[in-house]
Amino acid sequence: MATASTTPAIRAASDPAGERPAGGTAPLSEVPQGAAARGADVVSAAPHTGSISRRILMIAAGWILVLLTLGGVALDRTLTSMVSNQFDEQLAQSLRGMMASAEIDPLGEVFFNRPLGDQRFLEPNSGFYWQINGDGFAPYPSRSLWDTPLPIRDDVRAVQPIFYDLVSENGEELRVAQRTVTLPGSDVEWQFAVAGSRADLEEQLSQIRVILGWSFAVLGIGLFVMAMLQTWYGLGPLRRIRMAIQRIRTAGANRVTDPLPLEVQPMVEELNALLAHSERQAEEARTHAGNLAHALKTPLTVLTNAASAHAPDLDTTVLREVMTMRRQVEHHLARARAVGRRAVGHARTDVREAAQAVERAVSRLYPQVRFDIDGAARSEVAIERQDLEEMLGNLIENAAKYGGGSVFVTVDADPAADQCAVWIEDDGAGIPEDRRGELFTRGARLDTEKPGTGLGLAIVRDVAEIYGGSIALGESEDLGGLLVILNLPRAKAG
Repeated sequence: MATASTTPAIRAASDPAGERPAGGTAPLSEVPQGAAARGADVVSAAPHTGSISRRILMIAAGWILVLLTLGGVALDRTLTSMVSNQFDEQLAQSLRGMMASAEIDPLGEVFFNRPLGDQRFLEPNSGFYWQINGDGFAPYPSRSLWDTPLPIRDDVRAVQPIFYDLVSENGEELRVAQRTVTLPGSDVEWQFAVAGSRADLEEQLSQIRVILGWSFAVLGIGLFVMAMLQTWYGLGPLRRIRMAIQRIRTAGANRVTDPLPLEVQPMVEELNALLAHSERQAEEARTHAGNLAHALKTPLTVLTNAASAHAPDLDTTVLREVMTMRRQVEHHLARARAVGRRAVGHARTDVREAAQAVERAVSRLYPQVRFDIDGAARSEVAIERQDLEEMLGNLIENAAKYGGGSVFVTVDADPAADQCAVWIEDDGAGIPEDRRGELFTRGARLDTEKPGTGLGLAIVRDVAEIYGGSIALGESEDLGGLLVILNLPRAKAG
């Protein structure tokens, strides 16, 4: 069995739109004028989603503001309650001192057997006052009240001090502690009341709030400055990566080798893998260009010598060498298309669907051949559909052309294997084992009676290797002809 390239009918069936540039890009003639000149502007004007530093600082500032506000309100209420309770306790203590010093005189009126210790009760309008009221008796006020009595409540009947606010006749806001007491030797219920000016309480609360305000302001500024330093230090590895990439672009470095934190190390590894991939592609392009130039050099030399010598068989020589150059160009174009499509991304192609599409195209060219497709109903490989159909087209067409009338295709012959194996078998005469390696030589044909270019298996091998696959030849146990095993990388799950 010999090899042959895929016919135009198969290529038309697999790619109705005709040949496209690798990767789906437009031809050079369709590139808008000035696009190359604007390349730098396109790079510099790349879209972005804002600054990471600004995001971090905005989040930090927001949380600092919210937490300090909530903490300040909670602390203000706590301290206000503590100061107010302390003020009330001071009034209650003075009230207990009044009760301990109070007695009833022979006329039934209340008096103090000793003066109260707080001198503010003796100073007029000092802000601290006391007063005792009893039914049928005139109010007994402190000297600090001067001649303005307190309008305390007369309806209080409490054995424990009660606290409330009132406004005196001269407009002073007061905090009052009041209790009902029945003194020995008297049946009268006396109302003992101690009042303190709320101005003193508000002054203490104001001082506390000022201290809290300054403290929380300093704390907020300090936390924000710390967030700025943390952001600057935390994003330092990204700046180092940017400098390393700049060195790659300007200084000729080919990898990012700076020691970096664990969080960004996976990104650096992916970047280095991308650089290695780009290097491999560039090396493949250089090798490809060199091979093509070398392959065309000999035919061009032959044509030049024949033309210079005015050889009588010039027309025959031109046709022969042009066919040679055409085979080389087709071979290298197939490789270039495969490399270009591989670089676009991770493809997923169903092998059985591709094989059925190729079978429909080949059956129109060889209606007398019986085709059978068996194996896995769904098996996907990481190969572009056009490249897969081109490989299968070459192999299935060769089996139909050089076989005995039967072609059997098995999809994923070994599902447990790492790669997807596609078997193409025919019932032809087969090929001796010692001559099978010759079929992979570009232009090699073991059967020269049938038309073909001898590039089929060479193209299949090169395209399969580009994607990480392989091809092998053997003998079909069922049909007795040639067995071609095409191993292809499976598509990743998901």
